[in-house]
Amino acid sequence: MERRRTSSAVVRRLTGLLAAGLLVAAVTGLIKLGESHVPTLSLLVLYLLAVLPIAIFWGTPLAVVTAVLSVWAYAYFFISPVHSLLLADAQDAIGLGVFLVTAVVVGELAARLRRAALEAQRLSNEQSALRRVATQVAQGVAPSALFTAVTEEVGRLCDADLARMERYEPDGTVTGVAAWSRVPAHLAVGERFDLDGLSIAREVRRSAGPIRLDSFAGASGAIAQEAQALGIRSSIGCPITVGGRLWGVVAASKTSDRPFPAATEAQIAGFTELVATAIENAEARAELMASRARVVVTADRTRRQIERNLHDGAQQRLVSLALRLQTAQTKVPPELSELNAELDQVHGGLTDALDELRETARGIHPAILAEGGLSPALKSLGRRSAIPIRLTLRAEPRLSERLEASAYYFVSEALTNAAKHSHASLVAVTTDITGDALRVEVRDNGQGGAAFSRGTGLLGLRDRVEALGGRLNLDSPRGEGTTLTAEFPLTGS
Repeated sequence: MERRRTSSAVVRRLTGLLAAGLLVAAVTGLIKLGESHVPTLSLLVLYLLAVLPIAIFWGTPLAVVTAVLSVWAYAYFFISPVHSLLLADAQDAIGLGVFLVTAVVVGELAARLRRAALEAQRLSNEQSALRRVATQVAQGVAPSALFTAVTEEVGRLCDADLARMERYEPDGTVTGVAAWSRVPAHLAVGERFDLDGLSIAREVRRSAGPIRLDSFAGASGAIAQEAQALGIRSSIGCPITVGGRLWGVVAASKTSDRPFPAATEAQIAGFTELVATAIENAEARAELMASRARVVVTADRTRRQIERNLHDGAQQRLVSLALRLQTAQTKVPPELSELNAELDQVHGGLTDALDELRETARGIHPAILAEGGLSPALKSLGRRSAIPIRLTLRAEPRLSERLEASAYYFVSEALTNAAKHSHASLVAVTTDITGDALRVEVRDNGQGGAAFSRGTGLLGLRDRVEALGGRLNLDSPRGEGTTLTAEFPLTGS
């Protein structure tokens, strides 16, 4: 690798010398054309046209060489005696010396301006790339999309030919989670690799810090063999640390001999911090979703348990008491008509209490939901609704118990909200399975103007839907009714 770098540097210097010679020759020809019209010494400044491009593109050392070559060409071709390096006039020597110093200073300034412009452009590109990634992090895009975006940004910013992000697995392997390539190449994504040979992933795991590899020649291992097949000459990688643990690595690679600049590790580090933030956010969201789901499931189980306790306990006891009262009433002598009438009233009150208890139990968790499924339960709910309901139920197959319960309580709570706030005369309830989701829509013709910020009822609905990984959409223009649309994923419910 060092030999290739030396060879590349030699070629660059030779190219610069050739360019310097051609530029000096071109300026010399230009001065030759104008020497009959303008004092020759005044045209000496034109050699700056040769010095400046060399300083900008090849740096100060070659600019100095170009300035010296310019002085030599001017002395040889234009100062008497012509075609001689001897200077007969001290004024000419002073003029050439002043030009040489001026040319060197101007060349150095030009080289510095060039370096400053390149650094400013590099910083601007880096900040722009970081802003794009930070925007995606703030928007909470899917981790897979963020990994791909970061890998591409790293590859382009580092002027790499290939880039890849890998995640460390508990079993000691790594999995490619994103890849980018400027050249035709196939980088495996989703495939696991053993860390049994030379690789950026292995070295980063060992050091927990940035790593550079100058060559994969003769190295063994699946990753090293892939690098050799892709023609990778050098690679650089930085760790991704999440919550104090080593999560993965971002690597950039070149197929050319030109090495990565010294500041490349710092550039990549900015992206790894954003990736770590995004992963922490995603894990926190996943934990929150799981926590919300557990709360919803626990609440539904509690409702079922209360309904069973009411059915098997209080309801059965009231039924038993009603039967005993009815039996006792048959034994009352006919002449005790007032007592018989009083017992009739008690029996009627007991029957009413039993009916109310049954209605309450159905509201807590209807037995028909577990026995018949979502559609029969919604039909039963519609018959008890305070607002007329039009049902369109297309979700025929039985769904998971958790999903059916969430969809039922979503409709039940939406109907309760409509009855309290909408002033509607009709509610339409539609269920359907579209793709891999259960879609439930509750639409009323009320006054509209509902918003999530105006009460806890809608927020509770949204929490219930999102607890299953679903989405809730609210459309409630003022004066045009309210439509609530929930989509529950069929998978994972």
